[in-house]
Amino acid sequence: MTKLEHHLGEFEDPLNNYEPREYSDAIRQALAEETVAAIRSRPYAEISPDNSVYGALQALAGLKVASLLVVENGRLVGVFTERDVLERVALRFREIKQLTVREVMTSEPVVVYDTDPAGAALSAIAVAGYRHVPVVDVRNGVVGVVSPRRVFEFLLQRMG
Repeated sequence: MTKLEHHLGEFEDPLNNYEPREYSDAIRQALAEETVAAIRSRPYAEISPDNSVYGALQALAGLKVASLLVVENGRLVGVFTERDVLERVALRFREIKQLTVREVMTSEPVVVYDTDPAGAALSAIAVAGYRHVPVVDVRNGVVGVVSPRRVFEFLLQRMG
């Protein structure tokens, strides 16, 4: 171990004897060492929290997507998904179709950061049970969204 003299005493570099971790396969290594940024997260669809619920339903259907990232001033404030439609909108559509997305969206959704290990995205989907997980940067700016299909594509590329 390398020792250095310092005015506060002797310093030993703790990484001097570091042995990189060995993985049993490329998938495990990718999930641990690659970041969420390596998983395709675009395109994605977004909507303002001030849009109407009816407008959000039109966007979901028209874009043929299952989720909308609710973005205000470049920051993620929620998600509006097919699940929100089924659980909060469907039975009360007549009375709430004019409400804003902000009133029925999922606030403070589970997110992954683009700098998180790729395994965090898989965990949010497989363990926590979310089908569409927003990806944000360290300033909470929207980067995109990951889904089971996109994580599967990422894993397939590493199997070869």
